[in-house]
Amino acid sequence: MLRWLKPVLALLTAVVLAWVLNTKQGDVPPVARLLSPYSGFWQNGETAADFPAQQTLRLPGLHQTVRVRFDDRRVPHIFADNDHDLYYAQGYLTARDRLWQMEFMTRVAAGRISEVVGERALEYDRFQRRMGLPFGAENSLREMLKNDTTRLVLESYAAGVNAYIGQLSPREYPFEYKMLDYAPEPWTPLKSALLLKLMAWDLSGRSDDLRLSNILSKYGPEVTRDLFPNFPFRADPVVPNGAPLDFQPLPVPPAPPVPFAAAISGLVPSREPDAELGSNNFAVAGSRTASGKPLLANDPHLQLNLPSIWYQVQLHGPGQNVYGVTIPGAPAVIIGFNADVAWGVTNVGGDVLDWYQLKFKDARQREYWHDGRWKPVRRVVERISVRGRPDRLDTVLYTHHGPVVYDQNETVFNKQTPVRHALRWTAHEAAGANEVLAFVKLNHARNYQDYDRALRTYASPAQNFIFASRSGDVAIRPNGRFPLKYAEQGKFILDGSDPRQDWQGWIPMSQTPRVLNPARGYVSSANQHSAGLGYPYYLGWDYAPWDRAHRINGQLAHMHRATADTLRVLQNDDLGLNAQLMLPWMLYSLEGTKESSDCYSYPHPNSSVAVAMRVLGQWKFHYTADAIGATIFELWYQQLTWALWEDNFGKQVTGLDMRYPSRDRTNRLLLYQSGDGANCFKGASFWVDDRRTAQQENVHNLLTASLQITMDSLTRKFGPLGPKWAWANQKSTDINHLAQLPGFGHADVWSGGSPGSVNATGARNGPSWRMVVDLATPVRAYGIFPGGQSGNPASVYYDDMLESWRTGQLDELVFLKAADENHPRLQAAWRLEK
Repeated sequence: MLRWLKPVLALLTAVVLAWVLNTKQGDVPPVARLLSPYSGFWQNGETAADFPAQQTLRLPGLHQTVRVRFDDRRVPHIFADNDHDLYYAQGYLTARDRLWQMEFMTRVAAGRISEVVGERALEYDRFQRRMGLPFGAENSLREMLKNDTTRLVLESYAAGVNAYIGQLSPREYPFEYKMLDYAPEPWTPLKSALLLKLMAWDLSGRSDDLRLSNILSKYGPEVTRDLFPNFPFRADPVVPNGAPLDFQPLPVPPAPPVPFAAAISGLVPSREPDAELGSNNFAVAGSRTASGKPLLANDPHLQLNLPSIWYQVQLHGPGQNVYGVTIPGAPAVIIGFNADVAWGVTNVGGDVLDWYQLKFKDARQREYWHDGRWKPVRRVVERISVRGRPDRLDTVLYTHHGPVVYDQNETVFNKQTPVRHALRWTAHEAAGANEVLAFVKLNHARNYQDYDRALRTYASPAQNFIFASRSGDVAIRPNGRFPLKYAEQGKFILDGSDPRQDWQGWIPMSQTPRVLNPARGYVSSANQHSAGLGYPYYLGWDYAPWDRAHRINGQLAHMHRATADTLRVLQNDDLGLNAQLMLPWMLYSLEGTKESSDCYSYPHPNSSVAVAMRVLGQWKFHYTADAIGATIFELWYQQLTWALWEDNFGKQVTGLDMRYPSRDRTNRLLLYQSGDGANCFKGASFWVDDRRTAQQENVHNLLTASLQITMDSLTRKFGPLGPKWAWANQKSTDINHLAQLPGFGHADVWSGGSPGSVNATGARNGPSWRMVVDLATPVRAYGIFPGGQSGNPASVYYDDMLESWRTGQLDELVFLKAADENHPRLQAAWRLEK
């Protein structure tokens, strides 16, 4: 018997080891399968030589032959004789390069990450479903499928994606499927709709309603109105002040006579989009260009990831020949140009998401009070699949406002709380909206009238659509579906029982702010206020600071005989207007004057504060990668802002979720309400004093302490003041892998720019696509994004554009007129046949 024990144990050990190595264990991938020479990650290796220069592919479902040319960046130029084949080929080729990315992002939107990574993503999935991203996608898809054009586009695109998936064996799966140990699933039009809702979440899903209601409850309306005004002190709106109206405004709904006294809220969402997402676009009329034809530039600022958020493509089919970028998984071109027009987008940031406080009849939450009666709650059971665990069920409540959203951790997820809030959001609305149709029509556009018609079905997220045409027009409009509101409606929590606080309709698409061919010869946007004070409708109150917009407009105003390279240089502009405005005052107030020498003393010449002042005094406000002044100023300004507001608005002090006043309001207080520096800062606003301390602080105290903290912090981080204090090191721009897989991104990219400069490159966000189009004849265009066409980390095309992007260069884009056209940068020609 014993003689059998050793071989049996050896066999059992081998079986168990084989099972362990071939099965995903927590965060550890199935090592044996991952390392297998036959089906593991070795099969994903790819060089430029592996890409066939000539190839014919037989694909089921094609109607006619499709020809594809690939350039040296591996951008596909697709030539099809019918629309079905055009979008089929787009889906097929996009999937070939980006299948894992496009499917993973739809799982993010749908709240289905737990299926892949297990229980750690459960709360994220619950939040996505309660925010209603799948709900909004299903609503949008129903609307889009009613239209013959978009139904054909979506279904053809899905068929192309599925044709590629159907060809794959497990050994050919993209690397991430092997790493995370799951398989691709069939593509459907709903997945494309989900991607559009994810874009809406990133660009319009942030709201401060709950935080401001907490501020209103604590400090009252007078203080709240003073510190959080509806229009900034410094502004340079998209539609300039004084722009004439060409329409008769609708009556604005009356505001309730008594403001709603909302309960203090502890349900502020913790998974909100980054507040620093933004973008630039600008177009210059032919009167200011060297060619006499308009120029257009666009650089959307989004989270920087690998694979890159965008995918370049040229689509040549019946009635269109368009080049630009698209979101992998979404058909058509989102930002681009054709031989006649160019267009681009930036985020509007209007108030299109509101929270309503509800009153339920009882703890069962089956009915809620509205308009003087109890109304039924619609209950939707969400089944969440969790890898390695039983499915979890979650009941989401829907009112006529929208879903009830909770944002709590699992231990209190189903715990009764006294206050519930429902969400009204334009991303949930569908009637009359069709974003895919809008982009398809833009791809076909030939003039301003086509652009105008295309945007009539574009709803969410609201975008500043900039436009230029070869015929000479330049235009911009903050476009989308905007609720018709009374002033400040939705700035705070709304009363979910009062019908007067419901949305009362929509601002007509023909009455959104717009500019066509202004006398100044240019149009632009940088996420600032959409319109000046003369615009008759309330669109929101919290927009990006004026810095980027003002710098762009100042540069455009002085342009003459501009070229595409002129606009490229402006895209890379790194001047910081906030530093230019505030640093001289900060240094002057810190240094003091002879008259105020009895109030405070000048820092010792050898102190770190004095050294910092000398460095800052020589800095010229440019956020170059090696600028030490930029590092000191940014951290100093952040510390000063914290010292000014934390004692009154910080959660650790107040116990409430709040926010600080805007940078515009902060600067106004510091510059004009911090007292007279020559008179010991007497007359300063009471906000200057730190109420957590016994002594009475003035601005000099705050400046000194915050600069000392800054220098101590930087010394601990980088050592003595020197080259390591360079702005690029402090900013530390990281381009991470989309699923945060270590080793497949680029950390500490050496780059200049800052969130407040035109080159708005920050720690995790920045220009995700830079494009400049010269609408001369023939049209010439230039573009770059921080990555590559391929989503395969083992491909040379995974990040081959990164260095050009980092140094502010642009590729000239290969825009072909015909499939058989010769061009020195073309490297491959494929045929797709039925």
